[in-house]
Amino acid sequence: MPAESLRWDTLEALKNSPKGRLKYSDWLEKGEDILSGCNEGPSLSPLSGLILKRFNLSPRPLLKTCSLGSASCDPSPGLSKEAPVSSSCSSSSFPSYNTKNSHCTLPSVISEIVGDEESSPDATSDVSPVSIPTPPPTISLLSPRATQMAGCILMCEEKHRAKAKMELALRQELQEKLVASVASRESEQLKRFEEFMELKQRQEFQSMRDMMDREYVLTQESIGRQEKLKEEHKNRIKILNLRMREAEQQRLREAEFEKQRQVEGRERLRALNAIQEEILQLNQLLEQAAPTQSGHTPDFTSYSTRANQLCSQVSEVIRTTAEGEFPSVEDMTVAERALHEMRSVIRVMQDAAAQAQEKRKKEQEEEEDRRKFAELQAQKEEQKKSAALSAKEKAQKKGLQTKAEDTTLKWYQELQVSANQCAQSFEGLNNTKDLQTKKLRMELQKAATIPVSQISSISGSKLREIFDKIDKLLSGRPVVSGGKSVSISQHPNGLDFVSYKLAEKFVKQGEEEVASHHEAAFPIAVVASGLWELHPKVGDLILAHLHKKCPYAVPHYPPMKDGTSVEEYQKILGYRVEDGGVEAQDSFLKRMSGMIRLYAALIQLRWPYGSKQGPDPHGLNHGWRWLAQMLNMEPLADVTATLLFDFLEVCGNALMKQYQVQFWKLILLIQEEYLPRYSTNICIYFVH
Repeated sequence: MPAESLRWDTLEALKNSPKGRLKYSDWLEKGEDILSGCNEGPSLSPLSGLILKRFNLSPRPLLKTCSLGSASCDPSPGLSKEAPVSSSCSSSSFPSYNTKNSHCTLPSVISEIVGDEESSPDATSDVSPVSIPTPPPTISLLSPRATQMAGCILMCEEKHRAKAKMELALRQELQEKLVASVASRESEQLKRFEEFMELKQRQEFQSMRDMMDREYVLTQESIGRQEKLKEEHKNRIKILNLRMREAEQQRLREAEFEKQRQVEGRERLRALNAIQEEILQLNQLLEQAAPTQSGHTPDFTSYSTRANQLCSQVSEVIRTTAEGEFPSVEDMTVAERALHEMRSVIRVMQDAAAQAQEKRKKEQEEEEDRRKFAELQAQKEEQKKSAALSAKEKAQKKGLQTKAEDTTLKWYQELQVSANQCAQSFEGLNNTKDLQTKKLRMELQKAATIPVSQISSISGSKLREIFDKIDKLLSGRPVVSGGKSVSISQHPNGLDFVSYKLAEKFVKQGEEEVASHHEAAFPIAVVASGLWELHPKVGDLILAHLHKKCPYAVPHYPPMKDGTSVEEYQKILGYRVEDGGVEAQDSFLKRMSGMIRLYAALIQLRWPYGSKQGPDPHGLNHGWRWLAQMLNMEPLADVTATLLFDFLEVCGNALMKQYQVQFWKLILLIQEEYLPRYSTNICIYFVH
């Protein structure tokens, strides 16, 4: 490895040495062609003539003679000592184009001649033939044979000289022809160059002319485009003016239409106000006529409820106009239809009142006959009163009742029968196998139950939106649920199904939501009260579901019948019985508390956006009845105390404002007579 590294160092040093940096191909840098000499013709040196003359006119005798034909020399012993040059050839004394057989060194001869010329004082640089004086003839001392040989040599030299002169002349002629051809070629090239330059000038002139023509054409085109743009601009201005004129006319038409619409809207508004005024007057007449009826007269509650609903519909239309909008034709149609129906309700009520009047007259006539009979029965009545007093005394001795009154039980049973009939009416919808009907059932159930689930203690302004959505669904109008439009009119039993599921959901909210969050009872109850007022069937179903899950809301303590199992009886009492057994007492009391709180809130609340002109569908009188009947029944451990506490906490203030002294008497009765019947633990729980 070290030796190899030294080799590389040595090569690097040689490469960087002065000799290593020498360049031997400078002809490449100068741009010369290395083969340029190969393409040139043969030429004679300017000293060739001088060399020939030098050889011909030399006074020195030849040492050797050469034969041109055989190239053999016959040396002469007498001349060998005087000859300075020892080489001869057939072509050494004559210039020739063939130099392959030359044995004479011309550079030495040229240098010798040049040296002689430079040493001569008369030497010049002219290469023209030089006249050299012929030396006088010498006396030949040679033998005849040598003389003959010398003469042959001279003749041969003369012949070669003549031949050389002829070849030189030929060469000169060829050279002159070459020069003439080169000159003619150069002149032709010059002519071609001049023609090429003229062609270039013509082409440039033509291109300049073409460019000027194109510029002229472009100028004309640009002028044409400008003219075209001017025309288009004028046309656009005309079109814009026409459009502006049309827009102005359209604006005037719209202004006229808006003015006419406002006039028509004001007319419709005045007509709507007149309709509302007439409906309110008819409703007042209905309310004034209803209480004056006495005796066995027909019930006007349904007429009053329907009248209130019609007033609410018209009020809803008026409410939309109060926001700055005029009533539409559809609104007027709804209002006129409501007025027409209101008039029909009034006519029907008047007919019923007339029939009741006639019946009342008949009753008055019969009453006169009864007076006589009443006197006879007076004694019997006194006996009955004494018997009733004795029965009450016996009841007080025995204690409180163990079941509800007969009228209350009858009312309870009627609600359950009505709920069962409603459930049977849509049984086909529940048991259907049609996929489309199943899908409709699910959409209706979602549309009814999802809004109720959205009611909470922090709903606030959303309560009205939820109420309107449920009311629209119950009224048969389409609502959007889950991105799809659904209506109860899509199925014959759609109304019964939605009413049943809606009531069931309200009671379930009381059982779960109100039981966990007591403050949620009021928003749920106010929505339920508004729906009850507009749709009485929903209210009856709510009571039926409430009584079924919490019989203490009747109040009713169901007795255990013969043949009823313990689990069935516990279900009747409201307990949840599952596979794991009966639910804990705390969970049971919590659910009962939630439902009683919902019932107490439902009794005292009313929908704030309704007409409030008709009677409350389930007012405080039902709360007073429930409280009185609850105190007339024997208390149950835990249940009675919990229900009384929850009911009075929610509804006690409203009952006190309504009944005042009578309510305080009832509270005093609870404190002095009802509480002592409880055990000590029940009393402590109720006080807390």
